[in-house]
Amino acid sequence: MTITMRSSTPHPVRMQRIVVLGATSGLALEIQRQLARQGRELLLVARSPQRLSELRSDLLARGAKQVLTVAADLARIQHHAGIYDFVRHSFPNFDTVLLAYGTMEDQEDSEASVDVLLDELNVNFVSAAALLTLFAADLEQRRTGCLAAITSVAGDRGRRSNYVYGSAKGALSLFLQGLRSRLHPASVKVITIKPGPVQTSMTDHMANSARFAPPERVARARRRPRPGTPLPRRPLHSMVLAAHHDRSPPPARNPIQTPGLLSVESGIPARFVCRRSMVCPLRSSRR
Repeated sequence: MTITMRSSTPHPVRMQRIVVLGATSGLALEIQRQLARQGRELLLVARSPQRLSELRSDLLARGAKQVLTVAADLARIQHHAGIYDFVRHSFPNFDTVLLAYGTMEDQEDSEASVDVLLDELNVNFVSAAALLTLFAADLEQRRTGCLAAITSVAGDRGRRSNYVYGSAKGALSLFLQGLRSRLHPASVKVITIKPGPVQTSMTDHMANSARFAPPERVARARRRPRPGTPLPRRPLHSMVLAAHHDRSPPPARNPIQTPGLLSVESGIPARFVCRRSMVCPLRSSRR
């Protein structure tokens, strides 16, 4: 693991400090460009030092106040403690963590090789859960902040064409549900972002990838409030940043859908809201 730190000169705007895990992924790139235009402070973690250097220059040119970079393979759990210690000491009081990395191996390769299957599960779920656990403990202790992770609608049900990838993403979505319930009393927001098919390097090999949504469109996607919910229409990058400032009770509803683009889930399970209000039975029938 190689750790490098670079920064720029100050910029007179109020900051939010965002850690991006998997900074060079297609969707993360577009989100970070929009954050840079708002003058945010960013700490980027990805595997390639060269791509991180190029991305840092691009984000500074777009208006980011500060950009630090960490070159590390996030799939290697033995590196996580070093990454976390670096973030804590070099980027203190960070308030937002976005987990955006993943991989999609060929389904037939996963079926033919246990090693490929285990690697797919490790990258998309095991290593992600380990990282989120580290950062969750920090934010829980400080009783503030937001954790956001990009999963996938592929995890909603098992499909013959990609059930290994889908099972890993589905496990991550369930993990986030439990984490959301755990962190709610500490006022830490947990957001599950479920994009549909997106045009990225991960999907370039797929036959119909030209029909997928471009990442810049997904990064600007807005979730639509359901009737009776006080949630405003916000772009994806803005919604992630605003989540930890929102102290309103979380909605006891399903993820809010933007057809063809993404689903965002930020409330706690219905049964927890029912138990707190003592209005409905503990076991809710809503799914």
